[in-house]
Amino acid sequence: MAVPVGLNIFSGLVGHTMPYLDATAAPFESLWFPDHVQYANRPVAEGWSLFVYALSRYPDKLCGHQVLCNSFRNPAHLAKMTATCQILSGGRVVLGIGAGWNEEEYLSYGWPFPRPRVRIEQLAEAIQICRGMWHEAPFTFHGKHYTVEQAYCEPKPHPIPPVMVGGAGERYTLRVVAQHADWWNYIYQTPEEYAQKQAILQQHCAEVGRDYDEIIQVLASQILIAETEAEVARLQSQPDVRPVTANGFAGTPDQITERLLAGIRQGARRVNVSFADSPRTDGTLLFIERVLPHLTD
Repeated sequence: MAVPVGLNIFSGLVGHTMPYLDATAAPFESLWFPDHVQYANRPVAEGWSLFVYALSRYPDKLCGHQVLCNSFRNPAHLAKMTATCQILSGGRVVLGIGAGWNEEEYLSYGWPFPRPRVRIEQLAEAIQICRGMWHEAPFTFHGKHYTVEQAYCEPKPHPIPPVMVGGAGERYTLRVVAQHADWWNYIYQTPEEYAQKQAILQQHCAEVGRDYDEIIQVLASQILIAETEAEVARLQSQPDVRPVTANGFAGTPDQITERLLAGIRQGARRVNVSFADSPRTDGTLLFIERVLPHLTD
């Protein structure tokens, strides 16, 4: 039943990121970073910069992005960036990637914002380009959205980084997971919703001839945790505590433990958690003391 548990970081922490991680990261197996550039005028840290800094600062941790926005980077260049970090880190990189969604940052930074189907097609091609460049030299790819001509990615990454696809769109995104992902990053809230998405992924896997069981399922949840339900309710009213209604859940240590164990019993093989009260360390330390042992022992 034991699974690796990673710590996911909120993009708005910016300069508080590393002090928070210095105080909390040690018990976690891996560290996971965001990839955003803008939410109106709120502070936002750039995701690749956070990731590279953390690879160096925490040399015992596997590191990746919860979901890189494919649209922000040329996929051939991303393959090279990932390969370089894999070599420098001694093999501690996971390429976590998705199709992107936040129209505001696309338009403000001058990136085209095509419809979702196109962004998902681009994601699928980008993964093929990364994998091709990590295995072949020179590599050529002529796709619907991207072209690569006689490209070299030397030295090649070793080991080849796992590709983790984030998202749960039933028609297209889960199809990309079935076709191209080593790991599937799913925003987990309830066992019932998770079971529904698993059934659809199984169907896609059957249609494309993929072994469903070889895809490592990663549960990602933002958590608000406190000793009592009354304290949870009090925290939910605080302006500096982020809501968890769309990407996680709140509860006492026993309630959080049972919710996560339910997902593990359903087939999750990794768990990534973020904390709604960070950069305060109260919730994170309570999770480390009261929940983490039940997941990792």
